[in-house]
Parts: sequence; C-alpha cells; structure tokens
Amino acid sequence: MRKYLTVISLLVMSGYAFAMVVGWRIADGYQIRFDGKYAHGFFRKMEGNIRFDPLHPDDSHFEVSVDAASIDTGIELKNKHARSEKWFDAEKHPRIYFVSKAVSRTDTGFVVRGELELRGIKKEISIPFAFTSAGDQHLFYGKFKVNRGDFGIGKVSGKESDSTNVEVSVPVLSLE
Repeated sequence: MRKYLTVISLLVMSGYAFAMVVGWRIADGYQIRFDGKYAHGFFRKMEGNIRFDPLHPDDSHFEVSVDAASIDTGIELKNKHARSEKWFDAEKHPRIYFVSKAVSRTDTGFVVRGELELRGIKKEISIPFAFTSAGDQHLFYGKFKVNRGDFGIGKVSGKESDSTNVEVSVPVLSLE
C-alpha cells in the first residue's frame, strides 16, 4: 500500500510541476526596434514581469513597460522631437505599457492579446511571437504593427504609412 501511495504522490507532484507557469526575468541584450515612414531606431530601456509556460499558454501573463525617453533614432534632433508632446510626450507620459489579457497557441507559435498604453491612450493589440528555449538560453521574438494615429502621434493619412513596424527580441532568465 505504501508503494502505491508513493507512486500516486509522485504522479500528482510531477503533474503539478508541469502545470506551473514559469516566471521570467528580462535579461540583458533585449532589442526593441521600430521602423516607420518618419523614423526608425530603438528603445533602450525596458522592464517587466513575465509568466509563461509554452505547454500552458492560457495561464501566461505579460506586463511590460518601455521608457519612452529611451528612444534612439540615431539623430539627436529627431530623438528630441520624438520625446516632445508631438510624438510620445515623454515628460507627461514617461512609460509605454503593455499588459496581456490572453495568450494562445497558433500554428507557428503564440499570440498575446492585450492592452497597449501610449500617451495615456489604451488600445487592444495582438502580438504574434515565438518562444525558443535551448539549454539555459530562452528567447521571446515577435513582430507587429502599431498604428501611430490610434495614439495621436503625428499627422495621420489613413494609409499604411500611419503604421510603424515593431520587432522585439527579448532574452529571459528563469526565476525558478
């Protein structure tokens, strides 16, 4: 009887271990690139809390913020303009926030749906992403578009040029 209880206990505990969502810490080397009609470059400062298990994506949660003033277009005058009230209004709205509402599996990876807050304006967006893990190397990678007009940035024309392409590459370290 004791043997059976031990086996049952191990099965229950191992099942519980596989169902646990892993916490991740954003590691050095992350990149947030953007490319639009009027500017391209990087954001240099990001932080966040990530809970993600590729086996159970529906239990995952992302909460990330980017320092709006950390924009780097490679041209200081353009950086100053981007930080101003005409674009990000970084003094009044220093952070760009993303908080997930749902994470699901797709044929090619995953998609996280959530709320992006920029300049105090909140819009729901979806971000397709891949998660790779090899040994102690773990990486989130995704590409998506943001319509700057949705957030009151610049002059909008109703054309494709109103959207900015964003590419993120985020290495992470397990907190477990």
